[in-house]
Amino acid sequence: MKADPDFEAQNGKAYGVAAGELKSFVERYERLEIEKQEVAEKMKEVMAEAKGRGYDTKILKKVIALRKRDKDDIAEEEAVLEMYKAALGME
Repeated sequence: MKADPDFEAQNGKAYGVAAGELKSFVERYERLEIEKQEVAEKMKEVMAEAKGRGYDTKILKKVIALRKRDKDDIAEEEAVLEMYKAALGME
């Protein structure tokens, strides 16, 4: 196949634009990963402080998870749990 200088020049420009855009995505993602690690460390510090003040962090995490859920969904789950416990003689 015969070389086409115009095609090569245009192809090179397109590659340069795509490479720059790709690099931008990668760098943005890497910055977000760093921020995510920083937030995770701060969350650990909050839990350590709560534990130091005598709170049960396992229960605290469950309360946090419950606050994210719909109240009706929680009520339904608790009702089913109570039914299962009663069926097993755990009440």
